[in-house]
Amino acid sequence: MKQLKSFIQKEFFHIFRDPRTMMVLFFIPIAQLLIFGTVIKNEIQDVHIAIYDQAKDETTQKITNKILSSGYFILEKNLENLNDIESVFRLGKVKEVIVFESNFGEKLTKEGKANVQLIADASDPNMARLAISYTSGIINDYVKKMHPNLQLPLQIEPEVRMYFNEEMKSAYMFVPGVMALILMLISAMMTSISITREKELGTMEILLVSPLRPMQIIIGKVLPYLLLSIANAFVIVLMGRFVFGVPILGSFTLLMLETILFIAMALCLGIFISTVAKSQMTAMFISMIVLMLPTILLSGFIYPIENMPKVLQVVSHIMPARYFISIIRAIMLKGTGILFVWQETAVLIGMTLFFIALSVKKFKIRLE
Repeated sequence: MKQLKSFIQKEFFHIFRDPRTMMVLFFIPIAQLLIFGTVIKNEIQDVHIAIYDQAKDETTQKITNKILSSGYFILEKNLENLNDIESVFRLGKVKEVIVFESNFGEKLTKEGKANVQLIADASDPNMARLAISYTSGIINDYVKKMHPNLQLPLQIEPEVRMYFNEEMKSAYMFVPGVMALILMLISAMMTSISITREKELGTMEILLVSPLRPMQIIIGKVLPYLLLSIANAFVIVLMGRFVFGVPILGSFTLLMLETILFIAMALCLGIFISTVAKSQMTAMFISMIVLMLPTILLSGFIYPIENMPKVLQVVSHIMPARYFISIIRAIMLKGTGILFVWQETAVLIGMTLFFIALSVKKFKIRLE
């Protein structure tokens, strides 16, 4: 019994002395709980919309004010032409366009019926459904509260249209997200595990004392996984196209170039992880927990970033998958070119160069 007690005390001391174990036991569960509790929401917040008001009367103004004062929507632009709708959607910021017909207020009062068209960007089906549902509810609430005593049965009939995903197929949302998740995990995890395995087996010492420069070692480690990941991405895109029916409206060449850029960034991240991880288990833990959960929760893969608390919206800016998913959706579903995704591309290039610099620096330190 005394030996058992001593053994249990020793185990406690061992756990408390190891910072990594303490982080797994306490920090990671708390972080997961906070992230899941604050990210998974069914309501919308600060959705950017555009309005094309052909009537410009008192009724449409009141409805517009009610929509904007609800706290769910932000007016991004007032449109002057129907032809501006598709172009404003392609810019990516506006998620819904509301179109009031001419003589809206007069028709509502005299005929008891008026039409409003709700057009949503359905490249993100969840956001589109929520935006349409909230807008319709606000408009119907206006009719009931503002004209309760009129004998005429007032009715506003919303005409709903979904851009870029008419049938609201969830595959249009999941294929780009799953592509980012798989490429991030495979590229970063396999690279980091490969290098840490070398360190565990002692063969890394041979590389470090060889005439090879740090950049050459990195390239030699990255290139095989780069080629395998490109092949993997090609298969995912083809499966998305022919199995799930996800269109590729933009340039396939641009799509693959952006994919290669993301893979290169993930591989460089994997190299950096391997320089700070001392074992394969540590590298796998960092890759799975630190990369997988943020990619799922904070990249806009499943849950709209606009719905998240401000703090997590700021944190999401350092998630590479956020930019890649935005690029993939824009190219595949909207048919846009590099002029519409150059900012996200520049961020991925910057991240790639940043992780390359960190990895080379760590290798130089080891060579000394």
